[in-house]
Amino acid sequence: MLPALDPQASLAPQYQEYLLALRGAGFQGEIETRYGHRLTYATDNSIYQLLPQAVICPRGKSDLQIALRLAQNEAFAGITFSARGGGTGTNGQSLNTGIIVDLSRHLTQVISIEVEARCAQVQAGVIKDALNDALRPSGLFFSPDLSTSNRATLGGMINTDASGAGSLVYGKTSDHIVSVTAILDDGSELVTAAWDAQARSQLRGRAKQLAESVLALCQDRQGLIAQQFPKLNRFLTGYDLNHAYDPQTDRLDLTRLLCGSEGTLAFIVEACVDLDPLPEQRVLVNIQYDSFDAALRDAPGLVAAQANVVETIDANVLGLAREDVSWHTVAELVEPAGDEELRRFDGINMVEFAGEPEQVEARLLALLARLDQAGSGVLGYKICRARVEIERIYAMRKKAVGLLGNAKGARKPLPFAEDTAVPPERLADFIAEFRALLDAEGLNYGMFGHVDAGVLHVRPALDLCDPADEKLLYSLSDQVAALTQRYGGLMWGEHGRGIRSKYGPAVFGELFDDLRRIKAWFDPDNKLNPGKICTPLGSDAEVMPLETVSRGSFNRQISPLSREQYERAIRCNGNGLCFNYQSETPMCPSYKASGDRLESPKGRAELMRAWLRLLATQGVDMSQYPPKPAPWWQRLANNLSKQPDFSHEVYAGMQSCLACKACSGACPVKVDIPTLRAEFLHHYYGRYLRPLKDHLVAGLEDTLPLQAKFAGAMNALSQNRLSKYVVDKLLGYVDAPALSVPTLTERLGDSQPMTMAQLEQRLKVASDAQRADMVLLVQDPFNSHYDASVVEQGLRLLTKLGLTPLLVPYLPNGKPQHIKGFLDRFKRTAQITTRALNRLSDYGVPMVGLDPALVLTYSDEYVESLGREAVQFEVSMLPSYLLSQRHRWPKVTQVKAKYRLMGHCTESSVRPQGAAEWQTLMGHFGLQLELISVGCCGMAGTYGHERSNLQRSKALYQMHWADSIDAVAAEPLVSGYSCRSQVKRLAGKAMRHPLQALLEQIERELG
Repeated sequence: MLPALDPQASLAPQYQEYLLALRGAGFQGEIETRYGHRLTYATDNSIYQLLPQAVICPRGKSDLQIALRLAQNEAFAGITFSARGGGTGTNGQSLNTGIIVDLSRHLTQVISIEVEARCAQVQAGVIKDALNDALRPSGLFFSPDLSTSNRATLGGMINTDASGAGSLVYGKTSDHIVSVTAILDDGSELVTAAWDAQARSQLRGRAKQLAESVLALCQDRQGLIAQQFPKLNRFLTGYDLNHAYDPQTDRLDLTRLLCGSEGTLAFIVEACVDLDPLPEQRVLVNIQYDSFDAALRDAPGLVAAQANVVETIDANVLGLAREDVSWHTVAELVEPAGDEELRRFDGINMVEFAGEPEQVEARLLALLARLDQAGSGVLGYKICRARVEIERIYAMRKKAVGLLGNAKGARKPLPFAEDTAVPPERLADFIAEFRALLDAEGLNYGMFGHVDAGVLHVRPALDLCDPADEKLLYSLSDQVAALTQRYGGLMWGEHGRGIRSKYGPAVFGELFDDLRRIKAWFDPDNKLNPGKICTPLGSDAEVMPLETVSRGSFNRQISPLSREQYERAIRCNGNGLCFNYQSETPMCPSYKASGDRLESPKGRAELMRAWLRLLATQGVDMSQYPPKPAPWWQRLANNLSKQPDFSHEVYAGMQSCLACKACSGACPVKVDIPTLRAEFLHHYYGRYLRPLKDHLVAGLEDTLPLQAKFAGAMNALSQNRLSKYVVDKLLGYVDAPALSVPTLTERLGDSQPMTMAQLEQRLKVASDAQRADMVLLVQDPFNSHYDASVVEQGLRLLTKLGLTPLLVPYLPNGKPQHIKGFLDRFKRTAQITTRALNRLSDYGVPMVGLDPALVLTYSDEYVESLGREAVQFEVSMLPSYLLSQRHRWPKVTQVKAKYRLMGHCTESSVRPQGAAEWQTLMGHFGLQLELISVGCCGMAGTYGHERSNLQRSKALYQMHWADSIDAVAAEPLVSGYSCRSQVKRLAGKAMRHPLQALLEQIERELG
């Protein structure tokens, strides 16, 4: 049975006609109506799921004006639009069922920077961290901070009036927006400013009408506005009447209405932003407590110490952080020193001082004096002065939101009441009641936030596949809203209202109708992000109910067994870390290359969820599908069939994945797309015939020993122009590397490798003393057959270090089979190799490997396929093993040479300590190694050799590697075979493995 498209996939006739007319009207951007792409925009970081009719990506404001003017046509009266930036909102702000306008694809320019005036003109799609990277050379920065700063856009920040750490000093986004360029519902342009009476008299058209209407309202309601708006640092409202008009200066600024309006009043396309000077000095103090309540109650005193930032994290979040691959980089900066203190450790406050050095030091010393005299509750503290340390701590803190989603079990911490704001002095008592509320329901939860501003992020763990939990969520939401009001606060302190807008009337009272008047003036036909904040006065439209359809309601349609088997897809919570713009990070190369959100881990997870759901609605349980591959003739018939099958759209979305595993390590909730991709391809090719090149890749490891026996002849055959042309046209496979000549066997002579029987006999007869010096080098297919000198020199290095290296006979690894979805073949390969390596492990001799991707396969894919109990052996990375033995060799104190290590993307994500191990090891022998953070080189196994991937492979190399390789600096070293192969192919340079540089140094020192 084929997973046919969802009935929702069909576009409404009015939208079909509009989109056809849009292209005819001169719209230059992308118009996307494919179901998979629409699914990608159907979710954000909230609990909701709303399928849009289409997604459009304007190339500039003129495109947006064309779209909005066209919608004024009476024939398109029902067409609606919602702005989308980074898509990280936690309350469904950018979700809707009309047209999503993605401003993050093309509107990404920092237009100008005025250093003396301390301002910059930016487009709405500029990512916050990208802006600060552009500003750094000028000594300025855009100060509003938030946990999603590496993927949140300025437009999104303005629309939600975002803020985060340090808002007590720096304020929120609206405090730093000088003016905006906005496109109104009729396509007209509005440029805001703080207008005095003279400036207002010069306005024309819609701007004049809006200014006069808002001015009259503000003047009439001054008393009620002052009375109704709570005195909170984080009173994020949108339609901010409290700051839109200043009666003292008679200035009106519509900027304040648009900030926080969530795209319901206009589309913001540009902004002039106010900048702050970078602080000369920063110091971070991490204070440890024996209870979270003690941390909360200590916060007011920390604020009084004139700290710039006071952040808090509870033990639940810290516990999840300890399970993350990056914890080793911050553990010593966060945890108490003593075992007893560590046992009692229940929360931290992070206190930062920033500014002029003398001022920072004085405030720091005052705080330390207070802490040294602290009573019960404080366990100790750690001081961080180095910028790199401070950034690591904040990176961990920023990852906390996503880490909560990695909690074990079906119940996951969910955002719906996660940014409550109350007066800071009442926060501890408020949280005590909040916790009592959750404890009464038996719920787990994590807490962290900005205690200096009275904002705490609380995410109770619920399973929205369970209707009872979904009902409980709505009940809890109402109770928390009432609780915050009782404490003089409100439900939304930081993340906007979105689908929580139902609570607006209770907060604004009489002023709520005034908000509706403003909506009617700006958007009388309710076309702009309808259902959020409020509806136009006089209309019958309503805000979206809290019970708006959730992701859980869709997941609920998937069978429990399928949800369990494909939990990697279900767990995606939309936190969007896979949209990280930073080119030096490994996550996610296919998205970085295309900018297409479908080609991100989030996008692919959405495809998998929809695929599972559509199959389930047809009665197919994916835990048993397909029971066995269809006969070849049936698969051929399916290939030729034109029947609709959503599987093809999933397949297309998966094809660009490089299987680099970056998402499995870098994603806070570990959405492992390469594994999901392999599982999908396994099922997909149970129904369809595979391309011939897949069989070539899957059988490569098995044929390599035979090819190596005739290496010269094979190279002559594979490297000539005619054969390359034939392989390219027949298989779509390009730039096949040449086999090593001389081969590994020829290089080693008669000494190695031994047969498995000979090796086991050698280990069996060895004494304990002999075994203490032995180390088994496990071959990988690519180094052994395409770069044999690395294996040869690896053995020589171990020998020079006084060890007895023994080369394990060649055993296929199976990773290429896994990548291509040959899961049955991979399991057989893994079983054979595991049996052999398990036998060797019984002798207690350590095993090491040279290639990160292949070594990590043993601890990842092997365990996944066979189970932890079956995989009893362990293969260590070479530097990890040598570091454990460094007591054998004296340390060289004088620097003999300098090198750079180009990070391997898989290892950087899954095992980030690997690069630091090489650095420490080489430092022991007098070699200085600089760690270079780079993204994917674009090769990724055989990915870069496929004709269909060639352009993207080259683009990724140029994006991430080319400049670092070409830089005139210390010699770059590359641990991954694929990466060395890519550099040789595209730059014509032969890169060395780090062990080769280390061997050269040891031979120089030891002779």
